[in-house]
Parts: sequence; C-alpha cells; structure tokens
Amino acid sequence: MSHVYLSSQQSQQVDRRAIDEFGMSGLVLMENAGRGATDVLVRLMEQAQLLVADQGPIFVCCGGGNNGGDGLVMARHLDLRGYAVRVLLWANPKKLTPDAAANYEIIRKSDVPLAVLGPDYDEQQLASSLGTASWIIDALLGTGALGEPRPPMDRVIDQLNDSGQPILAVDVPSGLDCDTGQPSSHAIRALATCTFVAPKRGFKEASAQGCVGDLYVLDIGAPRKLLDEVLATAGRSSN
Repeated sequence: MSHVYLSSQQSQQVDRRAIDEFGMSGLVLMENAGRGATDVLVRLMEQAQLLVADQGPIFVCCGGGNNGGDGLVMARHLDLRGYAVRVLLWANPKKLTPDAAANYEIIRKSDVPLAVLGPDYDEQQLASSLGTASWIIDALLGTGALGEPRPPMDRVIDQLNDSGQPILAVDVPSGLDCDTGQPSSHAIRALATCTFVAPKRGFKEASAQGCVGDLYVLDIGAPRKLLDEVLATAGRSSN
C-alpha cells in the first residue's frame, strides 16, 4: 500500500494504538525508528564511498519531542558503528518526553559529545561547527508541530540549511506541514527524509519536494493488523 499517505493525526494514531492496544513500548517504537534511519544514512554514506576516517562528524540536531528522541537513538547507533557524532539538543532535558528522556540519559552516560542549547545559543559558533560536518540529522520538529517554527528553531533551521552540508530529516523535515505539503518560511531542505509507516499526506505535493528530497519509508515494528487498519482508513479518507 505504498500509494497510501497518512495524515499527521493518523501517524500519531499508529504510535498510540501500538502502545495502548497492543502493549508495545514507546521505547521499542523509538528504537526501531532511530535504528532504521541510521541504516539508511549509513547506506547513503557507503554509496558516496565516505570512509569513517575521511569525514567530519555527523551533527544530530534534536528538539524536545519524540522526533528528537529518534535522533538520540540515531546518535547512539552511529557512535556504536564508529562514526564521529555530535548531539545538539535544543530543549531542557527535564522537559523531554519520557521516551526521549530515557534516550537522552543513555547518550549522556555514553560520553557521546552532547551540547544542550537554548534561545541564546552562539550562532557564530554553530555556523563554524556545522562547516565541519559530513552530514546533519534534522530531528528538531515532528508531525505534531504546527505553524511557523518558533524561536530559536526558526534560526536553527536557517543555519542548518545555510551550512551547505547534506541533511537527513527524521520523519518530516522541520518546518514542513506534513498534511498540506506547504513549507513555512523556515523549513529544512533535506537531501533525504526517513519517514515512518507510510509517506505523509503532504509529501505528494510539489511544494514539498524541495524539503523532502529522496524519500525512504521505514517500518517501526507496529503489528501488521494495526497498520492495515490505519492505512485502510487513510486510503478511504484520501479518496
């Protein structure tokens, strides 16, 4: 059913029902999402024939929601595979969602380079750091984000784009409305996007193409029965 597109609400429904009705752990879903996206990124780097010793660090830019938690999982798996990783978190660790907080603690205890940033972050220092990156992971804003990105995310998004480095977006490029496909005035322009379960409804719009880039659809381990039900509902609602 690759031609079926999900709305943001339907995407969130998959997670909620997998946890509430099927007894799955949100941590397992997050782990599967982050590890799957890591596999895609590693394949992209291998296709470009980038060796670990020849490239700069991968910057994993995270927000405070579950999208940021997916990014933290990616950082752990990239570090495990021998890649230089730098995590930049634009959130108060005490206010992370529970699953994201669990993965933050793992990263913190694993000695992966980690910086917690806020509205007053040093923009010049960030620009200088991003200039050394081999890849940037956009895990700032997820499907639940609505409207224009608020400060400091608006400035951060612009700086990631201005870095000139390839960006992989997690689930949805930050600043793109995944239901309408309309980018905000501050929206990530990704080289590739790893989205979960099914493409988001807005991805089929021409206005989204410059943000999404090459699209990879990954499963997160939710039961097939649940996916069939949600995808069937999505198919009917899009007709």
